Amino acid sequence: MRKYIYFTVFISGMTTLAAEFGAARLLGNVFGTSNLVWASIIGLIMIYLTAGYFLGGRWADRSPHPKTLYKVLAWGAFTVGVVPFVAQPVLRAAAIAFDGLQFGIMLGSFAGVLVLFSIPVTLLGAISPFAIRISVQDTETTGNVAGTLYAISTLGSVLGSFLPTLVLIPTIGTLRTFLAFSLTLLAVALIGLWLCGQRRDALIYLVMPIILILAAVITSGQSMKQSKGQVYETESAYNYIQVLEQNGYTLLRLNDGQGVHSVYHPEILSYNGPWEQFLVGPFFNEGFTPEQVKRVGIVGLAAGTTARQATAAFGAVPIDGWEIDPKIVEVGRDYFGMDMPNLNVHIQDGRWGLMQSPYQYTIIGVDAYRPPYIPPHMTTREFFQVTYDHLEDDGVLTINVGRSPGDRRLINGLATTIASIYPSVYVIDIPYTFNSIVYATKQPTHPDNLVENLTRLQQQDGTEPLLLVAIQTAVTNLQPGYETAQVFTDDKAPIEWITNNMIINFVLHGETEILQ
Repeated sequence: MRKYIYFTVFISGMTTLAAEFGAARLLGNVFGTSNLVWASIIGLIMIYLTAGYFLGGRWADRSPHPKTLYKVLAWGAFTVGVVPFVAQPVLRAAAIAFDGLQFGIMLGSFAGVLVLFSIPVTLLGAISPFAIRISVQDTETTGNVAGTLYAISTLGSVLGSFLPTLVLIPTIGTLRTFLAFSLTLLAVALIGLWLCGQRRDALIYLVMPIILILAAVITSGQSMKQSKGQVYETESAYNYIQVLEQNGYTLLRLNDGQGVHSVYHPEILSYNGPWEQFLVGPFFNEGFTPEQVKRVGIVGLAAGTTARQATAAFGAVPIDGWEIDPKIVEVGRDYFGMDMPNLNVHIQDGRWGLMQSPYQYTIIGVDAYRPPYIPPHMTTREFFQVTYDHLEDDGVLTINVGRSPGDRRLINGLATTIASIYPSVYVIDIPYTFNSIVYATKQPTHPDNLVENLTRLQQQDGTEPLLLVAIQTAVTNLQPGYETAQVFTDDKAPIEWITNNMIINFVLHGETEILQ
């Protein structure tokens, strides 16, 4: 029986961590994957586990029997499986509220779903104290037994951290992942009851997996969100991915859905967003022409909007696009016309991919948001040195940056950091959005060059209208400068701190638009 208790602790530890990662994905699909969300989940899960350890120890002293352990385990496993079914309607309501920025409903839904985890996680937290109490035969071996059980539980937790994130959620989805772990743990509990001679209880508890399976059958085919115009949704190891059709446009949204990452229309190329503004950068060089663009690099390809626009503006120049999420690439090809023969897609981290690239680029565009954050390793002096080293002599770095009303700290920090490498740095604010574009030229340049190039291109036949509109937008919205701030480095880049503060201020002031 002792060996089976060890196995029980292993599966229990695995399920506990899987529930935590499952909670992050369940909530992340609606509320995003910010550090604030993660901190709330981890903090409350730890509180629930603490309560479980405390209550489990007392409970085990009062009833130090394997049958009690396996009854507690069965209820813990069952309630783990129940959570996503109960949470689904709450999260759908929250998704609708998020689209309308109804913060009261959002916060209430967020808290409600987290409270749902209190029962299963507390019960699972009680398993280790129970197992120790049952396994200890004499006081001389208490330390050895406790150490062994905690080691086994931790090994289970290791598996529980990788299995849902890398395998199950991308292949079968969040709800079925919860169900898989719940049914596995229930099987362990029922077998344990049978081995303890509690066959009648084991048969009674069989109703638990039957209820969960029936619930899964009844709810099968339901979408995670029910957004207006939704045509596709899926989950990957990195994101919840959603495709919408609105007024003839195809939109890519990720996770909380408060940012459009790619846009497609079969007949329209200009979308009044950050994508086309990446094309403007080289025209800060004196006398620059579209024919001088030799190669383009896009860090954060998404579904290929900028790549498609660059192909229209500059012809079939080679484009290297780095996108870490293969599912997004798949969606880009299926829904966003990302089939340009000049586009080379690299499924890997953008910084690493750019470092390994053998090419020099005229434009390097960085649009690698995982909302609401730019990955910190793509905001540092060391990263911008990599971009500098991979640019042609007339090359330009362009980076999409988020801001909120009256808060330009992120822009100031990035511009200051970039200016420690590049001789000329410019900022434009994209109208009607909370996005800005920072441009940095490898050679010293002047903003008058942009105006002169626009005037010349307007007088020439054959210039892509999209490019003219984008340059005009840049000229009109060019900012006078930026405030000097801290230089971000690989050792210290407080991106999350700045962004979290922006989010909190944004919510408290009740703004009507979210960072993209």
